[in-house]
Amino acid sequence: MSGLLRKLFEYQAWANSELFDTLLTLDPKANEGELVTGLRLMNHAHVVARIFAGHLCGARHGYRSDNTADTPSLDELRAAVASSDRWYVDYLGKVSPAELSATIAFTFTDGDKGAMSREEMLMHVALHGGYHRGEVGRIVWRLGITPPWDTFAVHLHQAEPARRLQGEVRSMSA
Repeated sequence: MSGLLRKLFEYQAWANSELFDTLLTLDPKANEGELVTGLRLMNHAHVVARIFAGHLCGARHGYRSDNTADTPSLDELRAAVASSDRWYVDYLGKVSPAELSATIAFTFTDGDKGAMSREEMLMHVALHGGYHRGEVGRIVWRLGITPPWDTFAVHLHQAEPARRLQGEVRSMSA
């Protein structure tokens, strides 16, 4: 199992939670259009994560598109994304290096064929989610709300406060 990949998905779970906390501060009436757009973007990222979870396990995912026709409520989507994020962290706790490097053939929802290693699929899911969180963060920012500070470094230092050095920085080359 790749420790770095697991940290990446722990970061993604944290970042998703932080973004949903921010979305909860929006006035659903005054910001209806922006909220729906944000939910559609996050739902798309969630659906893609579930599609790739299916590919990773060799299971049918049941999606015919990379988004759903209906927009879930904020609470429904938050719960679904949190569950998916837990699934990925758990998956990375049990997958072997050999399994990570294995290439899996699959079919995209548009019918095109594809093949990626499990490790590449995991990177795709993480990078894809970050891209869409950034889009939603920009929407929130345009509404005058400060979006979460969505960076891997911030997450690492919040998750592991001992990383914050006190005093002199010691050289690693000694």
